Amino acid sequence: MKRFHLHVGVTDLDASIAFYTHLFGAAPEVVKADYAKWMLEDPRINFAISMREGAAKGIEHVGLQVENEGELAEVYARLKAADRPVLEEGATTCCYARSEKSWIADPDGVVWEAFLTTGGSTTYGGSPDLEQLANADAATGACCVPQAATAAPLAKTGCC
Repeated sequence: MKRFHLHVGVTDLDASIAFYTHLFGAAPEVVKADYAKWMLEDPRINFAISMREGAAKGIEHVGLQVENEGELAEVYARLKAADRPVLEEGATTCCYARSEKSWIADPDGVVWEAFLTTGGSTTYGGSPDLEQLANADAATGACCVPQAATAAPLAKTGCC
């Protein structure tokens, strides 16, 4: 079986380790002064973060796709445990699929989606404006949670 690999540049390794430990429900298997790595079976991924001078930080967004409502509830609980603003989009259409999804951003603004695909769609759909969520710390911190919860559901941003 294949394992998804993703490497993300971060600016605060300790804050990022804490965030991803909550998101994944597991501690990293490897931790160095400038690096951490999780080798997870659920989801099956080799996920690494590093803090290196001059290196690019972050990516557009990534996601955790689940197979049933029980898994979605588990991932949603992890999002809430990570103590970051969560945008609960709910039922939506995105990337020619109907999904139930929520969004969160890590301490560096890397946006994550957690979703359960519930069926297909004949339209592409849209996704909320995630800028406010991604820039929560850059603005005024946690005060953006209420605005994120009411973000426009059809704003033109990247999806899936």
